[in-house]
Amino acid sequence: METFRRLGIVTSGSLTEGLTVRLDGAVSVEEISVGHYVVIQGERYRFFGMVTDVRLGILNDQFLRTPPPISNPLVAEVVRGTGTFGLLEVVPMLTLPREASAFEAPEPVKTVPAHFAPVYPAGPDEVAAVFGQEDERHFRIGTPVDMEAVPVCLDLARLVERSTGVFGKSGTGKTFLTRLLLLGIARQGAAVSLIFDMHNEYGWEGTFEDPRYGRAWGLKRLFPEKVAIFALDPRSSQRRNVPYDFCVEIPYDLVSPEDIEMLRETLDLSQAQIDAVHRLGQRLGPSWFRQFLEAEGPDTLEELATAFGLHGGSLQALHRKLGRLRRLEFLRREVTDDSVARILECLRQGTHVVLEFGSYQDITAYVLVANLLTRRIHEEYVQATEMALGNQGPQPRPLVIAVEEAHKFLGPAVAGQTAFGTIAREMRKYNVTLLVVDQRPSSIDDEVMSQIGTRITYLLDDEKDVSAILSGVSGASRLRSVLARLETQKQAIILGHAVPMPVVVQTREYGTPESYRELGAFLEAAEAARAAREPEASHESREQEDWL
Repeated sequence: METFRRLGIVTSGSLTEGLTVRLDGAVSVEEISVGHYVVIQGERYRFFGMVTDVRLGILNDQFLRTPPPISNPLVAEVVRGTGTFGLLEVVPMLTLPREASAFEAPEPVKTVPAHFAPVYPAGPDEVAAVFGQEDERHFRIGTPVDMEAVPVCLDLARLVERSTGVFGKSGTGKTFLTRLLLLGIARQGAAVSLIFDMHNEYGWEGTFEDPRYGRAWGLKRLFPEKVAIFALDPRSSQRRNVPYDFCVEIPYDLVSPEDIEMLRETLDLSQAQIDAVHRLGQRLGPSWFRQFLEAEGPDTLEELATAFGLHGGSLQALHRKLGRLRRLEFLRREVTDDSVARILECLRQGTHVVLEFGSYQDITAYVLVANLLTRRIHEEYVQATEMALGNQGPQPRPLVIAVEEAHKFLGPAVAGQTAFGTIAREMRKYNVTLLVVDQRPSSIDDEVMSQIGTRITYLLDDEKDVSAILSGVSGASRLRSVLARLETQKQAIILGHAVPMPVVVQTREYGTPESYRELGAFLEAAEAARAAREPEASHESREQEDWL
């Protein structure tokens, strides 16, 4: 650490409240920003901490009443560091023994350094010791604040163990970061992804803000053999010149009353109409939706209402509202191909699936398809896991389901009814997790938020959203100031399961020629490492690929 200029010394503090560091006179307070990383050299341990606040201190109140003539350079130099000084509030988070070996991992902090322990800026070696170096397991997600050449890596194996959330207001860079996370997951191969691509950003190509570089490459262009694009609107794909692998067709008989209940808001359904939907499902069976849509004419509907004990006028209004779903061309009375079964087969084989919605930008189509498919996947994975527990088959391949507008599926009113809510609460034991993307985390059910293991958050304006992100996080009050001072774009704070301590990062560039060259070399190295492992793992891999 002596190779770095000392910042200051610890003057006071506690484990719960954090440490106060007095800056040396030669260090300008303007050099240090919130989110900066420091290393504190204790007597027995090195402490890794984050700067959460920067303050000004004075030795004597006389300086407030009679400011010194700092226009004189000599006076200014004498006063700074003696009569006036800078103060940092630092949260210690991890420790290592001072003489730790290269194989020792940092541990959570359980004590504090002594008075006057020296404080230094964290260097590349310290950051690497905490966050790892980019390899087959670790994926570089960005760089720390004020350390442009130093990588911060996510542990991808830990990332997919629990659900992940990407949050931030519109325009901050959520889509770019989500694309990077999915790329890392695909490269590592520890999980397979199902991506509900509402805005056509993840499959073949996506938007890029710099017009010099056109559009950013999607997963299919990076992993042509490992990604399949399923198009709900093939004409839109053709207009955009986007190749797709399969056209999605969903039969009427696959629509359940629970799927319609999820459309309560978008179709403006009353509680009486929701009750009627469930009654129709009970009495007409799996084909209830098809039979109800085909029940044309007021007389036929009146007969249904009388037979099932429903209100005639309410049933006619329900028929009109559900009739809007006929505009969704992927919903059909009969289908030539079982698209849902084909998607499941791709996931079993380890092929990542991007479900493009094309010109269907109405939230109705998105909510219906996402809930319908996820419910079917939930059933399949529960069944496969139970068979594995009974020694009747291998464990299912870990699955990550990426969904935008997550509050539509995970809000307090519906989280208990949707497959997404079930997955968020308990599906980790069935090898299924979520990657939720949303700009309104406060609209997600509290119980669901508590189950999101890794939270990656861009700037948020609403105080309720900030509170939702930091709920249950140790040191939340001190991290609040860090979150409030993020830049408006491409700067995020990462908390939770995939990182050993909270970290503020400038997210990795993606979409420029340089970024593609970096990723290309990275992907080639990962493939070589995986190929070297295959002789030992070939038998296990063959079993896993045939888990049903």
